[in-house]
Amino acid sequence: MRRALVAGVGMIPFATPSKGQPYDVMAPAAVRAALADAGITLDRVQQGYAGYVYGDSTSGQRALYQVGATGIPIFNVNNNCSTGSSALYLARQAVASGVADCVLAFGFEQMERGALQIRWPDRPNPLGDFMEIAEARNGASAAPFAAQLFGAAGAEYAEKWGTRPETFARISVKARAHAANNPFAVFRDAVTVDEVLASPRIFGPLTRLQCCPPTCGAAAAVIVSEEFAAAHGLRADVAIVAQAMTTDNASTFDGDLGRLVGYDMTQRAADEVYEAGGVDPTDIRVVELHDCFTANELLSYEALRLTPEGTAEKFILDGDNTYGGRVVTNPSGGLLSKGHPLGATGLAQCAELTWQLRGEAGPRQVDGVTLALQHNIGLGGAAVVTLYEKVGA
Repeated sequence: MRRALVAGVGMIPFATPSKGQPYDVMAPAAVRAALADAGITLDRVQQGYAGYVYGDSTSGQRALYQVGATGIPIFNVNNNCSTGSSALYLARQAVASGVADCVLAFGFEQMERGALQIRWPDRPNPLGDFMEIAEARNGASAAPFAAQLFGAAGAEYAEKWGTRPETFARISVKARAHAANNPFAVFRDAVTVDEVLASPRIFGPLTRLQCCPPTCGAAAAVIVSEEFAAAHGLRADVAIVAQAMTTDNASTFDGDLGRLVGYDMTQRAADEVYEAGGVDPTDIRVVELHDCFTANELLSYEALRLTPEGTAEKFILDGDNTYGGRVVTNPSGGLLSKGHPLGATGLAQCAELTWQLRGEAGPRQVDGVTLALQHNIGLGGAAVVTLYEKVGA
């Protein structure tokens, strides 16, 4: 397998649905930014992988045609909240396997206001088994289905380990503090623990300010081989050194609510990446992880082995999840504050970590970054973990 390089990244400022643009405006803008960052034109790209959840088939073609219709294969990818990283996974795989030398991964979402909804109620719900387990434990609820699942997992964790509500709220406070330095983020105003806890209760320990907002946005990445970069004079300073994608296995459905929302998927993918990359979790100094809810960020600390099982509260209270601590989590502000346009999220994470490794993150820059970890999950399910390195560091 060949090494895949991130030659260029681009994204647009994320926005609430009331301020969002059509997907065929947002996605081309992100693609043009990534191509310009890489220093190439669309005619050099050999394949395209388009990620989105809410849209008709071939929306990827419609979006890319606004940049140019070059006749290349364009694949449309839908994997719930891990859609963007799934597109990135396929792009990296095409380059690493030698199928292509220059591939574009782009993701976008034109979202509606309000919580996520099941779009096709006349057919089996792919999350039906998940909801049955959650409702058997907690009863039926009018809360949004994703909040029910992640909120129940957070409540179960808190009951087991004695985690206080304030600890979950601190994650939202941290997300806003990081997003204050990110011009692409939706929510950049500071909040306090008291304000987070006083916002309307959604489910379990989750209040409204602990849930990511529906968001419109787009992001893109140009993935190339080392040979292509050398032949075309492209920058070759960021490489994907390991990547893994996992789906659910039997343990997801054994009744543990943390596993129901992806704990085991995440841990298996992370372990594969650490082994393939020859690194230890303690080597990681910056990570963009899937904080769709504060509960999932807390669970992900342990699933990614950033801190031992049962120690996430201490990890947070000691400040080990932010600047000055052991590992800066979501310097972008994460899904909670940057926003979560489903198809774009994984590629926005890629952009942030590429900027971090290049030393181009401005006031968000984490000192001495040579390795960066990305974590993106989608219920139903798929987890993608990616390890990047600064070449020559």
